[in-house]
Amino acid sequence: MPIRHSLVTRLLITSVLIAVAAIAATAWLATRTATRAISQEQGRSLAENTSVYDLLVAHAASHPDWSGVQPLIEQRAEELDRRITLMTEDRAVIADTTPGPPPQHARPAAVVDPLNLDLGLTGGTDRIDRRAVGPFRLSAADRAAQRAAAGERLSCLRRSGSDGRIEEQPNGRADVVLTTADPWELLSRCGEAAETVTRSEVTALRSLGTLAGRCLGLDQKAQRLEVLPDFSAYLVAVPSDERFDRGATSARVDAAGTARIDSCVEKSRRTLLQPYVAPAVLLFITAPGSGADQSTFTMSGANTIRIVTVTGAVLVATIIVTVLVGRRLVRPLRALTDAVDRQRAAPVSAPDEIGRLARALNDSIHRRDRAEAQRRAMVSDVAHELRTPLTNIRSWLEAAQDDLAPTDAQLLSLLHEEAVLLQHIIDDLTDLAAADAGTLRIHPEPTYVRDVLTQVVESHRGTAQVAGVVLSTQLRDDPVLPADPVRLRQIVGNLVSNAIRYTPPGGTVTVGAYDSTITVRDTGVGIAAENLPKIFDRFWRADESRNRATGGSGLGLAITQHLVGAHGGTLTAQSTLGEGSLFTVWLPDAGAGAAGQAGSTPGPAT
Repeated sequence: MPIRHSLVTRLLITSVLIAVAAIAATAWLATRTATRAISQEQGRSLAENTSVYDLLVAHAASHPDWSGVQPLIEQRAEELDRRITLMTEDRAVIADTTPGPPPQHARPAAVVDPLNLDLGLTGGTDRIDRRAVGPFRLSAADRAAQRAAAGERLSCLRRSGSDGRIEEQPNGRADVVLTTADPWELLSRCGEAAETVTRSEVTALRSLGTLAGRCLGLDQKAQRLEVLPDFSAYLVAVPSDERFDRGATSARVDAAGTARIDSCVEKSRRTLLQPYVAPAVLLFITAPGSGADQSTFTMSGANTIRIVTVTGAVLVATIIVTVLVGRRLVRPLRALTDAVDRQRAAPVSAPDEIGRLARALNDSIHRRDRAEAQRRAMVSDVAHELRTPLTNIRSWLEAAQDDLAPTDAQLLSLLHEEAVLLQHIIDDLTDLAAADAGTLRIHPEPTYVRDVLTQVVESHRGTAQVAGVVLSTQLRDDPVLPADPVRLRQIVGNLVSNAIRYTPPGGTVTVGAYDSTITVRDTGVGIAAENLPKIFDRFWRADESRNRATGGSGLGLAITQHLVGAHGGTLTAQSTLGEGSLFTVWLPDAGAGAAGQAGSTPGPAT
């Protein structure tokens, strides 16, 4: 059987495919789910970190120290179920929401410094927090003036059919922000934003300009740096007799110079804001029960359940696929079992072990049915064969008992003839039973075939003359074969008597021998081609009427075939309807050795 058709190969390939598919699906789904869960957790952690960071930056921008931050972080930590710890750069604890060892070796989530923002958390471009205003905060009067000016612009805007709102910056300056479309630029027609320096900002902006000018290395007598409320700046030339508040002529600055000015303004701004903001601290956000030095990232219960659910789903799918494939593989076995239970032919589904088993079962069922049919036919045939002579004997005896038939030599002869027939049938059945049981024994010895054939021909010559058949021999040399002489005479006698019986008057029967082959040829009625395979079956006769004038018991050829097989030889038949038949017996010679018992391997037919 090819390996690809083997059931073991199919089971192995199926198991490997299911295992590979399950592992691949589990790995892929678990990876996708875990990646998604991690992304969600990272996003959640980043959002938490950003919210806490923004809260602390706002506090630092509006307070010169961290003394009032404890209630703030405790409330936030409770909302997020996190531990929030603030430490100085040398790892001294400033505030902590959970008692216990501080995270001395953990990596900080961020550095909280309103003058040097973490752009990765803020998402902006300005390094200084807008809420850190310090000396740039407007007074109440200036704030009111700014709001009044913004209110006038908003009223103008609304009269023109648009709308907006007033937004107040952390330092107190106010401006109008559109809330509707402005295709006609109505906001600019209602006046420009108030960019003029208020009294509250003059001193601070002048100090900022002076510090930035020193950073730039300007000659304060020839040039000065003018800083606007939005912290943009430009250089101006200062005549010796002109004062600051009268303005001056702007000096042109290239891009590199502008970048340097912005850098110096930012640096000087930090210097001015430093006393007004809290110092930089390290921010630690950890899980409350994970230990002091654990990472802030922990898997949430929902994502853990999701990963477990996906893995369980893959396991369930694998079990279902395995069950379905197993049922498909077991289905032919169930069909075989059902076929055996119902005693019918099993379907042959595939060229594998199951298919071979199905064919073997079918052959067994066929042999059983054939044996059963033969048994029934044999019982019927035996009963028929025995019934006729027994009926004749009973009839003659009852007639003699009733004085209807004389008890003379003729009656005794008839009864003896029927008794001999019964004995002949019983002897034939005994031989067949011994052959079937494997107990049919022969006693081979060197036998002269010429002598055996001559004896058989002479014993049947009288029967042939009565039937009007010419019986002759055709021998070559004098072959000697290892055979049982008694059984050999029985073999040839059965063939010769059978030939005489089916040869009409005027016909011939020729017995021949050469080498290790014996032939019996007749010119009788012959056997039809469709009946030729049946002639060695028990109780089979071409004459279905079972007339003893045209046929014997129907056991002769079956017994002959067994006897030949017991010698290790073969018996074949050739026939043409209306022309005659040829029976050929091949026996192994002395070199091949004679068979000692029934069931020996037959040799080649001639």
